[in-house]
Amino acid sequence: MANSFTSHRPVVMGTNWMITADHPLAAQAGAAVLESGGNAVDAAVAANLALTVVRPHMCGLGGDLFALIYQAQNGRMEALNASGRSPYKATREHYLNLGFKAIPEDGLLTATVPGAIDGWQAALEKYGTRSLADLLPRAISYAKNGFPVYPELAQAIEKRALILAESPAAAKIFLPGGEPPRVGERLVQTDLAGSLKLLASQSRDAFYRGQLGEALVRFSEKAGGLFSQKDLLNHTHNWGEPLKQNYKGLTICTLPPNSQGIALLMQMAILENFDLAGLGHNTADSLHLLVEAKKLAFADRDKYVCDPDFHPVPVDQMLSSEQIRKQAGRIDRQRAATAVKPRDFLKGGQDTVYLAVVDKDGNAVSLIQSLYESFGSCVMIPDTGIILHNRGRGFTLDPDHVNCLQPHKRPYHTLHSTIVLKDGRPYLVLGTPGADGQTQTVTQLLMNHLEFGANVQEAVEAPRFRSNPDGSLFLEGRFAAEAVRSLKDKGHIVQVVSDWDEVMGSSQIIGIDRGYGIIMAGADPRRQAYAIGS
Repeated sequence: MANSFTSHRPVVMGTNWMITADHPLAAQAGAAVLESGGNAVDAAVAANLALTVVRPHMCGLGGDLFALIYQAQNGRMEALNASGRSPYKATREHYLNLGFKAIPEDGLLTATVPGAIDGWQAALEKYGTRSLADLLPRAISYAKNGFPVYPELAQAIEKRALILAESPAAAKIFLPGGEPPRVGERLVQTDLAGSLKLLASQSRDAFYRGQLGEALVRFSEKAGGLFSQKDLLNHTHNWGEPLKQNYKGLTICTLPPNSQGIALLMQMAILENFDLAGLGHNTADSLHLLVEAKKLAFADRDKYVCDPDFHPVPVDQMLSSEQIRKQAGRIDRQRAATAVKPRDFLKGGQDTVYLAVVDKDGNAVSLIQSLYESFGSCVMIPDTGIILHNRGRGFTLDPDHVNCLQPHKRPYHTLHSTIVLKDGRPYLVLGTPGADGQTQTVTQLLMNHLEFGANVQEAVEAPRFRSNPDGSLFLEGRFAAEAVRSLKDKGHIVQVVSDWDEVMGSSQIIGIDRGYGIIMAGADPRRQAYAIGS
């Protein structure tokens, strides 16, 4: 069956290096590093540092980070988990005594220890050639001198204005005079510039052992938070093996728990049992299979994915070929499932940034960093410009759930990034923001390219869906009317959204064609993603 793809942006192509990031200024920052001889890790950190300034509602020094890093010299890939843990004083009983029946949506009690700063330094120390001080000047300049406010940022500030106003430090920056900044107005973050300068001179110690961390603890003690110096001193990152799953001769690699990456692998493994290409791109029958596979994978994800230091995650069983075949057999080809039970193995946000880099030597980085929801907790540490994330929302107060809040525990994380290997070397480097939508979007990107023949930019721009926890199915307005009708006939609760909806994320792909010796990138027009190559 012939498939028709279109794109508004060209595929960006190069022969030396490629970077794509969630804002043009960040892509520029990384490109400058690559142009001057830095490697993929150096460029990824430089781009991420710029993003902390120009995407302040989505990422920052107060957030977490995950990355896959491939080293061409030895053909090895490692997974970096730079997510933080709950404070030692954070107990379920404490929240219940405060009257909470669930983890609050915002405020200081939603924050865990930020891990991004530690993650940047860990990546540079192990695989980089530059220091934080070398990579910070652009980010410092954007914070000190400002950058133009774009429509998405202005809208995000307006939507969160009432909550941001409750944090005087945040209100001073994002609501000057009590009003959100206008599009095109320059946003200056003087306090953040000062914090970035401290990182340049003191690296991670500025936060975990120094002035920035001390400011967090002082503020927390005054504002009813739970942070202590012990929480910061005992923060650690982890290096580990990626999770891997074969798909038609390729190897899909992603982050292990506490990341939701395993949900991507389950979706892809289930879908390998069907002839999607024969059903046609974005037909009701092919879309139905993608949505139903997501439901099955998410049921297991929601039951089992957690901090493995506190509870075993049955990864091997969740991905076993026998179990995957059984999962595929649970799909009714004609009817949408209204409720999906997780398998029983153990008897006896939304606001994130993604970036991808491939350098001239073939090293690759797939990195994702976030505050979780827009402006995270909406709480800023006074005099630092640092917004704290609200990743504590990955916990529950249900004492029987694997993600029940406990001291010094990592929450369940939606963050995950992906690298696809062909013959043991990177073939695709990809990811997206979008919380629950992340693995759904990456699955669609992979299918667009691998099964239906889209190039990397066409794969990014193709119409997307998002299946939601309440059973609804968001479809962008560009889907064929016949497919929409047929999905409704199958029992899907369809809601058609805008043609290019921000809820569908900001996906990015770098593809490597070793036969022609070229690197290609696709960047999502739904938000601010931008690719640069050489």
